Amino acid sequence: MRSTTPETLVAEAGGPLPASGGYVKILERGSAPRGPKRKTDLGPYLYVLPAMAVFAVFVLVPLAQGVWYSFTSWDGIGAASWVGVSNYISIWTDPVMREGIANTGVLVLFYAGVPIVVGLFTAAIIGRRGMHGMGFYRTVLFLPQILSSVVVIVIWRLLLAPAGPVNGALGGLGLAFLEQDWLGSFSITLDVLGLIGAWVAFGFCMVLFLAGIQAIPTELYDAAKVDGASPVREFFAVTLPGLRGQLAVAMTLSVIAAFQAFDIIWLVTQGGPGTSSVTPAINLYNDAFVSQNVGAAAALGVVMLAASLVVTLIIVKLVEGRRNA
Repeated sequence: MRSTTPETLVAEAGGPLPASGGYVKILERGSAPRGPKRKTDLGPYLYVLPAMAVFAVFVLVPLAQGVWYSFTSWDGIGAASWVGVSNYISIWTDPVMREGIANTGVLVLFYAGVPIVVGLFTAAIIGRRGMHGMGFYRTVLFLPQILSSVVVIVIWRLLLAPAGPVNGALGGLGLAFLEQDWLGSFSITLDVLGLIGAWVAFGFCMVLFLAGIQAIPTELYDAAKVDGASPVREFFAVTLPGLRGQLAVAMTLSVIAAFQAFDIIWLVTQGGPGTSSVTPAINLYNDAFVSQNVGAAAALGVVMLAASLVVTLIIVKLVEGRRNA
């Protein structure tokens, strides 16, 4: 076996060693093993290739087509003509479109704010008190989430009819001055629809938070009790930080549901009375299937998709920032 000495390395290098660190560099260069290059294993990629092909055909290609049509004027049948960004400009200049965007802000409050806040406190009470029959409460409160939109609307239209049980109960209690045409008023119909959406979403948020509470180590609650923390302090110091991930999921899904609100509103008012309860999804439907302006509908769909992505990224960043803090 050939010995490796400074003299040998000098001879191989063809000259004297450098003054600083040269011997180490030559030694490393001369003694570093050179193994065969690793070949990329294509096996895992082949397993996901069919799924990616289906995703590309049914998601990516239609998405690209939608973006293309958003820059055109097209009735869905004839040839499309290029109009540039005029469809996007009309979203911000059309009064009905602007009203739909403003109504979305109201729906975010009802679809996201109300069910998350109420579901959070309900889950905290049920999850920490060890109430008997907790499975029954979960089932009953989660029931609206699994009902179809048609069933939900039939129930609420019966309850909120002018001669329905709600107005009848108000009259029986001597509060006849509070009776309303709940689903036909320009001023309150949107709020009523928001409350219906909150009622549907509440069960999902509560069950999600209950699952998160059960995953929080009990030692944290025991330590809080030893420190003399009150139930309120325990909630804000232990429960709320432990539900960071569940809050992010609930906020993301609820806000996106508000952006895409369609079924409940369409089945009850179709955006009325007038345009008081119109939403971007209602406007998209009207543009595509009533006015046959597919280009404008595609532009509105692209804006809705972009808004959903931005909101999702903001929520994820906020949660990760607090987790790393």
